[in-house]
Amino acid sequence: MVSMATASAEMSLKRHPLAATIILSVVGYAVVIGTFIGIVPAQIYPDLSLTEVNIISDAIAVVNAVNVIVILAGWRWIRRNEVRKHAAAMLTSFGLILIFLVLYLTKIGGGGTKEFVGPAVAYYPYLGMLAIHILLSIISVPVVLYAIVLGITHTPQELREQTPHRRVGRIAASAWVLSLTLGVVAYVLLNHTFGWEYIESGTAVILTMIMTLV
Repeated sequence: MVSMATASAEMSLKRHPLAATIILSVVGYAVVIGTFIGIVPAQIYPDLSLTEVNIISDAIAVVNAVNVIVILAGWRWIRRNEVRKHAAAMLTSFGLILIFLVLYLTKIGGGGTKEFVGPAVAYYPYLGMLAIHILLSIISVPVVLYAIVLGITHTPQELREQTPHRRVGRIAASAWVLSLTLGVVAYVLLNHTFGWEYIESGTAVILTMIMTLV
C-alpha cells in the first residue's frame, strides 16, 4: 500500500510539476515572510547571542560559496553530457539551499540582522549588490523549484524531449549563481571590510521577553 501511494504521488508530481512548484514556492515564501514579520511563533527559534549570530553568518557564507562551485560544476558536467554527475550536483545544490534556508531563518528568527556602517562610496554599492541579491533570491525560488521538480520526476530523455528543463535550468543556475556570489561579496564587505550595527529581530525580542517571564 505504501509503495502504491508513493508511486501515485510521484506520478501526480510528474503530471503537475507547475502546480507542485507553485505550492512549494508559496509555502517557502510564507515561512520566510512569517519569520520576518513575527507571525511564525518565536518559540520555534533558539535565542541567539551576537556571537552565535556571527557564527551562523560565517556558516551561511561558506555554504553559499560552496554552492556556487557545485552549481558551476553541474553546469560544466551537463555541457559535457555527464548527466549523472550533473544530477548529483544539482541535488547537492538544492540540499545546500535548504541548509542555507534553515541557517538564515534561525539567524533572523532567533537573532537579528546587521546594518552596514561605512562611507557612502561603499554604502551605496553595497546596497545595490544586496538589493540585486535579495531580488534574484526571491525570483529564483519558483524557477529553481520547477527545474528540480522536473529533474526528479523525468528521465534524461524525457527532460530533453518533453520538458523545458534545459531552458529553465539555465535560467535558474544563472540567477542563483549571481545571487549567491553577490551575497558572499556583501557578506565580506559587511563583516570583514567595513563596520556594522546589530539590530535584534522582533522575534528574538519576543522570545527574550517570554524566557524572562518564564
